[in-house]
Amino acid sequence: MTTSQIETSGVGGAGAPGQGGARSGGARRPPRIHRAWFVAAVAFVTIIGAAAFASLPGLLIDPLHEEFSWSRGTIGFAVSVNLALYGITAPFAAALMDRFGVRRVVAVALTVIAAGSALTVVMTAAWQLVLYWGVLVGLGSGSMALAFAATVTNRWFVARRGLVTGILTAAGASGQLVFLPLLSWLVEQHGWRPAAITVALSALAVVPFVWLLLRDHPADVGLAPYGSDEAVPKPAPVPGAARRAVSVLFRAARTGPFWLLAGTFAICGASTNGLIKTHFVPAAHDHGMAITAAASLLAVIGVFDVVGTIASGWLTDRFDARRLLAVYYALRGVSLLFLPMLLAPTVQPPMIFFIVFYGLDWVATVPPTIALCREHYGEDSAIVFGWVLASHQVGAAVVAFAGGVARDVFGSYDVVWYASGAVCAAAALMSLVIRRA
Repeated sequence: MTTSQIETSGVGGAGAPGQGGARSGGARRPPRIHRAWFVAAVAFVTIIGAAAFASLPGLLIDPLHEEFSWSRGTIGFAVSVNLALYGITAPFAAALMDRFGVRRVVAVALTVIAAGSALTVVMTAAWQLVLYWGVLVGLGSGSMALAFAATVTNRWFVARRGLVTGILTAAGASGQLVFLPLLSWLVEQHGWRPAAITVALSALAVVPFVWLLLRDHPADVGLAPYGSDEAVPKPAPVPGAARRAVSVLFRAARTGPFWLLAGTFAICGASTNGLIKTHFVPAAHDHGMAITAAASLLAVIGVFDVVGTIASGWLTDRFDARRLLAVYYALRGVSLLFLPMLLAPTVQPPMIFFIVFYGLDWVATVPPTIALCREHYGEDSAIVFGWVLASHQVGAAVVAFAGGVARDVFGSYDVVWYASGAVCAAAALMSLVIRRA
């Protein structure tokens, strides 16, 4: 069915006063390009603008260690708080979006990110790093987490959900591509403070864009979701966001698929955000590689992450999501086992192959994980995915902290690479035993 064939005569019945529906009289013909694609585009740009904060932690470890003499474990702890709150906030943010609307929640989240990042430039003690970067940026970024992408996809799309999920997931990698080279150059040439201010200004710049262009629901503009000929009424605001998030967790926790999805996604976070994004740059620097060169490699991961995630979304619409996850985790684990042998002062072809390979696999796990949440948990899937994402960030937080401690204790990151490769193999096996709905 094409979008021009979607009729909205049913929207009138859904358009009660205050609900944003169309008039009950005549249905209006949808535009040639469905409004859902414009909403997805706004969400994509918003996630890109907010992605600067995710690019910075790995670039701060060495500068903060040199300026303040804080141990890498201490700095890693602040990053772990950020990552953990990022995940724990996500399910509550999904519920808050049901209560107050996507636009309001996202605008407030971006403002909190900007405040936290800006305050770091005046810090003088490690606890301030934990408060500003760990707590404030963690809470704000958690509200901008992948639950945002899941909410937009679930509300605005019936068809092409896997593809749209892949595109919105790739937005974070695109933001990394945009900001990492710039931030690494700023850190190396002018210090870490201009980089932190750049993050704050980038988050603030997106706020007007979100407020003016983002819409919460298809009923707000009198349309059916893309791929459906039945209009969906805009649901009334759901009170008790925190209570609903917790109750959904308790219901999901009584099912086996939730724990398998949470476990595999925790390993996903440990092997991406916690490991590579946080510790790759300092690990490469340990081997004599320049910070800008290592950061540029992470940016290349971002390039291929876009390709891999969109391709994964396309594959998720066509193949068994469980088997896709098993393949992704198995390949990731194998690649991590080879990484310690590839680190060198200069970038060699085997390292480029690793970067391309890891980029394609980076968050390719997200579309099939969201699809499995939707398959098993229906209307609650965005909140369930928020809790699954919380496990992702807890796994990332553990490795962000443990990696820093391991570097302090052993003088290298080798043990962390090998351990992460082993747990990725376990995630592949866990993916295969998730039952069908």
